[in-house]
Amino acid sequence: MFTRIDHVGIAVRDLEKSISWYETTFGLTVASQEVNEEQGVHEAMLSVADGPAGGSYVQLLEPTRADSPVGKFLARNGEGVHHIGYGVEDVENALASISATGVRLVDKRPRHGSMGASIAFLHPKDTGGVLTELVQAAKH
Repeated sequence: MFTRIDHVGIAVRDLEKSISWYETTFGLTVASQEVNEEQGVHEAMLSVADGPAGGSYVQLLEPTRADSPVGKFLARNGEGVHHIGYGVEDVENALASISATGVRLVDKRPRHGSMGASIAFLHPKDTGGVLTELVQAAKH
């Protein structure tokens, strides 16, 4: 079902400082930056690799408000890994297949994600404590 590891989402307090650190330390480059009001984050996708199934990224997430999911995560845990995103061919079919196994869904329907992707989250209590995101990349 998974086609690749699409990205690792990392909660940060200062997006610009974190971008600079990843660029300087690891040589990553910013592929996109946007504000997602619905999720309450200012995010940057930093390109790691590009392969036959598509690119992989480090996604840096700075909350735009304290009551957002990432804001609450930072308050509880500090900076660090927030979630992992896996590429799928069809996010709606993946949701149906996964739901049929008994895994609880955070999102019953796909929503807008980074770089025009369709995304949906799975409940971490049913995925080994890891917030898991399904990512259907936008067609170019």
